[in-house]
Amino acid sequence: MTDAKGIIFAYSASPDLGDLVKQRTAASLPFAGRYRMIDFSLSSMMNAGIYDVGVIMQRDYQSLLDHLGSGKAWDMDRKSHGLRILPPFGLPEFHHGNYSGTIEALSAVITYIEESRQNYVVLMLGSLCANVDLTAALKQHIASGVEITAICTEKNISSQHYKYVCGEDGLISEIRYSGDAEGLTAMECYIVNKKFLVDMVRNAMVMNQFRFHKEALDGFFKKGGKMGVYMHEGYVSFIRTIDEYYNANKDLLKPENRRTLFPKDRPVKTKNNEITSTLYGEGADCRNSLIADNCWINGSVENSIIFPGVTVSAGAKIKNSILMRACSVEEGVELNCVIADKNVQFSEDVTLVGSDRLPIVVPKGTVI
Repeated sequence: MTDAKGIIFAYSASPDLGDLVKQRTAASLPFAGRYRMIDFSLSSMMNAGIYDVGVIMQRDYQSLLDHLGSGKAWDMDRKSHGLRILPPFGLPEFHHGNYSGTIEALSAVITYIEESRQNYVVLMLGSLCANVDLTAALKQHIASGVEITAICTEKNISSQHYKYVCGEDGLISEIRYSGDAEGLTAMECYIVNKKFLVDMVRNAMVMNQFRFHKEALDGFFKKGGKMGVYMHEGYVSFIRTIDEYYNANKDLLKPENRRTLFPKDRPVKTKNNEITSTLYGEGADCRNSLIADNCWINGSVENSIIFPGVTVSAGAKIKNSILMRACSVEEGVELNCVIADKNVQFSEDVTLVGSDRLPIVVPKGTVI
């Protein structure tokens, strides 16, 4: 087992995800036909031998609890030092809202971190779509002797994010907050020496600082602190808006993106309850799509992602769309650029047409 504990932040979701996170956090969003977003962070840790993992939750977590179970899918179902669900304990009684920032979330579980037997802590977002080689990142971090290493990508991200600037010594010495700024794009994934993390969180809370980047790290840099950097070279996507969710799913229709997100030596594991294969009828016409098990397809599916339990009747046409678990599409239906949440029913001859820039989102359980 690697000398590192994992912490996954799964307590929030961007409001720009709208109805997709009305009853769930971003970490439990269904993705790519069979996965949940948190599978990528959990699998990255599993592949690096990190089995002692805490998942920080706060609200709307029933869906995520059902998916995680005991952690068996990621070999984390252990009597001790396995997968642990971290509810919002340790907050004052008057605190009824969301965490004010990452520092406050870490403060709520600081005893859990402080009492761990590992010397390093890996911090990851539950909504990050990336298969990170944490074995290589940890090796670099330990060899460098720095107290904290940021995992970054050269990919530019459309939504607001952080960027880091490296000095001549190859270490990060400045953080920038504008998405248009020059620098390395932060994946908000860090490897931190445990003692340094505990001291940073405790000191920040004493000064009523709740934000990890704009307060704790900014103060660290202003005092002359320097941070190591590990460059992630594979596919990466942030899921903070409906557009980002839609485009990230569509990205996986390209083989080159699938190869870097699902390398053979670092598999992505997930909970899998499917016991039957998909049935394709005589009228089925499927092109460039990801179709999960346990579906019945007798219509046309093109450039789309279909989750388990979906029924597409004869004469129906699905294009550029995402249909989550147990959706039903009856005869004559035409869907283009649509995201349908779980258990949506499309009645005969319904037509819904969105666009790549503004896909139509149909909430869970809707009957049209």
